[in-house]
Amino acid sequence: MTDTNNTLKDLEAKGLLRSPRLVTHGSTPSGELSNSRHIIVDGKKALLLCSNDYLGLSTHPAMKKAAIIAAEKYGTGAGASRLVSGTMPPHTELEDAIKRFMGVDAALLFNSGWHANTGIIPALATRETDIFTDKLDHASILDGCLISRAKIIRYPHAGTEKLEELLKKSSARTKLIITDGLFSMDGDLAPIKELAELSSRYNARLIIDDAHGVGTLGAEGRGSIEELGLNIRDLTNAGTIVIGTFGKAFGSYGAFALSDKNTIKLITNKARSFIYSTALPPAVCMASIKALEIIKAEPERIIRIRENSAYMRDSLRGYGLNIIDNDPDDHKTASMIIPVVMWSAREATEAAKKLLDNGIFIQAIRPPTVAEGTARLRITVSSEHTKDELTRAATLIREAAGAKSI
Repeated sequence: MTDTNNTLKDLEAKGLLRSPRLVTHGSTPSGELSNSRHIIVDGKKALLLCSNDYLGLSTHPAMKKAAIIAAEKYGTGAGASRLVSGTMPPHTELEDAIKRFMGVDAALLFNSGWHANTGIIPALATRETDIFTDKLDHASILDGCLISRAKIIRYPHAGTEKLEELLKKSSARTKLIITDGLFSMDGDLAPIKELAELSSRYNARLIIDDAHGVGTLGAEGRGSIEELGLNIRDLTNAGTIVIGTFGKAFGSYGAFALSDKNTIKLITNKARSFIYSTALPPAVCMASIKALEIIKAEPERIIRIRENSAYMRDSLRGYGLNIIDNDPDDHKTASMIIPVVMWSAREATEAAKKLLDNGIFIQAIRPPTVAEGTARLRITVSSEHTKDELTRAATLIREAAGAKSI
């Protein structure tokens, strides 16, 4: 117990102690109703600027109705894994729906993005595999690599020249290149075209985790690959694996893997997180199908999130705040993830507290999620925010974080 107490005290002293905040949707003490962007945090109404519900679909009436109808028809749970008795019509219908939405030939559902990465990577890698992973890849990718027992080689963020040097030196029987599509903490895009060329040149399979890009980027919401002008079907039919999630832009839960038919068949038979997990609840699957329908029918949501992202970036940049910006002059690829770097964890935590006191909910992101000295306020803009809300939030962010961010 002494070690536990000392560890907790040390985390608190460094500004790294974490605890969940109670976030609810419903009515405030004054009777006002919350929505996808107005929530109640520990009993107080706040503007939500740290959610991954990028298109505001988690509270959409049609999504709720789809889930309720499915629960009444199929019950609340699948009761078993997909390969036992857990495959129900909503599972296959959702796999068909995501194939149509993304324009690919094969798809497989997972219970979460974490399940996908920790299942797929060990299914494809062995002790004789070299895995090349971007240093800023998501934690679930690193965990999948560790589980695989393959040799892990981390290349500099988006550093394709260094990656090629490392690939040239590799004599491994099999090679994997793994990258986020849209990086969750910095908000920039991976150099997917260059990575695809390297994977072909050096006979390495490419895995793209586009959890944050699918639904938000690209003209039709197909993610980072579409945003960069590449053909998703061509990539997946060549063996590239694209991973996405329903828990962010689609406002639901679960994840998916896309690739060629044989690769998906292999993953189905070797990914332990798929084989040994109870299948997704059918109501969740039907809500996700409805989300795909809404995005297809309402392309203006993608247009609005692009406009809101550019507007918020301009506002924060205009105040001189230290934001990570992949291309300040090209809003075409400016994502809805906007980090304001605060240097120390304690400064970021204090700024987040000040913002919440003023009705703005933004979480401080601290090590080990980000590197030491780069603690930040990770702002996420949705399609549902209004310009007035973003203007007020930017002003308050400047007041809370400005002096220590510039």
